[in-house]
Amino acid sequence: MTVPGVLGARLRQPRTYAWTAGSVLLLAFPFYLDRFWLQAGLFAMAAAIGAIGLNLLTGATGQLSMGHAFFLAVGAYGYCVLAGDGTTENGHDLTGLGLPGWLAAVLAVLLAGAAGGLFSPIASRLRGAYLGIATLALIFVGQHVLFNAGSLTGGFNGRAVPPLSLFGIDFDDTEVVVAAVPFHSSEKLWYAGLLALLLSGVFARGVLRGRPGRALNAVRDHRIAAGVMGVPVARYRAAVFVLSSMYAGLAGVLLALVFQRTVPEYFGMVLSLEYLAMIVIGGLGTVAGAVVGAAFVSLLPQVLTHYSDSLPLVSAPGTGGLAPGEASRYLYGAAVVAVVLFLPGGLTRPGGTVRAGGALARAKTSGEKK
Repeated sequence: MTVPGVLGARLRQPRTYAWTAGSVLLLAFPFYLDRFWLQAGLFAMAAAIGAIGLNLLTGATGQLSMGHAFFLAVGAYGYCVLAGDGTTENGHDLTGLGLPGWLAAVLAVLLAGAAGGLFSPIASRLRGAYLGIATLALIFVGQHVLFNAGSLTGGFNGRAVPPLSLFGIDFDDTEVVVAAVPFHSSEKLWYAGLLALLLSGVFARGVLRGRPGRALNAVRDHRIAAGVMGVPVARYRAAVFVLSSMYAGLAGVLLALVFQRTVPEYFGMVLSLEYLAMIVIGGLGTVAGAVVGAAFVSLLPQVLTHYSDSLPLVSAPGTGGLAPGEASRYLYGAAVVAVVLFLPGGLTRPGGTVRAGGALARAKTSGEKK
């Protein structure tokens, strides 16, 4: 079959129509949805970017990380320091370099990667529960720094987030009318978030489907055999830890821009556990699994909060009943148990399992070398 014939056959597939319809809907949402739903969608996008990075580390390579929230905090606060001005807020003289927003965002992602690089020698030598405990220490260190480094973080009350500026567009609440629809910060950030998620997903998909992905899966399935075959196990483990940290840094930047204020309490152990729940529910080792799991875990509390008046057993926060946040944790906790017991491949692969040795065999046949 010729190339045009193959292309035409792919265009006629139902999956192509579904992707096209979904893309059109996502592009049209800012014209029809209110601020609440746009912010909920932006939270899901940021969570999906961070979950993709964690899935590269835990799902594809088998390295358990409990400190993902630390690298989100590095990205969020790094952006605030790099883009912010030296002002006084809540009694703290805040440090700010006043860099352009786009440059601050790029440098914040690189800063998160550098933080991951400092920890990568440990990550390359530990595995399993030992690595999980070591990364858990990052949460305690990070929380101490966030609460006490007032000039950088603003202390307990956090600090305001400078708006992003890109291609002459300020992603703030300044009104811009597009097709008779007023665009504010949420509408503008929607497209920036979509672009960031698309690029993150495409890059991760390329990594997983290429030679690095086969090597990572081989390290996960049979670490010793992969080393015997010539796969540099320590190097790959360190590299994927840095890459995962950079994904978390990008997610932290987007979260900060959506929240418009960074609060230290948010970047705690609960956030790291939520990210682990995302990749387990969606499916380990896949980009689609990370996106689906992130949407489920991040949108559930938003939906329960929005409809708390009409849902049974759920009440508005502070009214004495079961709060939406608590209810959502019960639900996705039950979802994790159900997925582990009945859907080992996650929601995106209901009948799928990760076969030990399969990745190693593919790496062997492809001639993976050091």
